[in-house]
Amino acid sequence: MKAERIRIFVVEDHAVVRQGLIALLSSSPEIEVVGYAKDGQEAVDRYPSLMPDVTLMDLQMPVMTGVEAIQKIRRTVAAARFIVLTTFDGDEDIYRAMQAGARAYLLKGVDMEELVDTIRAVDAGRGRIPSAVAEKLAQRVGSEELSSREVEVLERIVAGRANKEIASDLHITEATVKSHVNSLLGKLGASDRTQAAVLALQRGIVHLPR
Repeated sequence: MKAERIRIFVVEDHAVVRQGLIALLSSSPEIEVVGYAKDGQEAVDRYPSLMPDVTLMDLQMPVMTGVEAIQKIRRTVAAARFIVLTTFDGDEDIYRAMQAGARAYLLKGVDMEELVDTIRAVDAGRGRIPSAVAEKLAQRVGSEELSSREVEVLERIVAGRANKEIASDLHITEATVKSHVNSLLGKLGASDRTQAAVLALQRGIVHLPR
């Protein structure tokens, strides 16, 4: 055990989960919780004054997502260390978080021992990804990437918008929308729009508004 406790910053929008997490972590003699934030923007704002050793970051939060917060913080503090702790296990969620610079990715429900082990590892400069998460990440890395425009179209398909409405939303022609739909169906391996919407939600490419 190192002489000083590991300084932890908790970023979680659900109050009960946040309070429980802080209480659990505070019970460890190795850990000191130095602060918390209720959303990504608050995390970005508070980070410079706290300068924690490790930040536990939720993904889907109001105001600013966890991935956006990680990206913003790392632009000014490149050495910042993050563990994503979330309920979302879609391959796209995992991929985006690791691309942003997270060192570890854990699902809520992880036991305390594994959480503390992961905090130790990340504090020491190592990464930690459970095997099930690593498998999904490998699948995502090997799959075909959707363009930003295809993601925009997919978001609107999930919202139940028709091609004509999507064309109006994005200021493109209906024929162009059809072309994007055909392309994203192929990349997702989906037979129709409904299956594409289901896959988009399962994989974390698109999230329903909270």
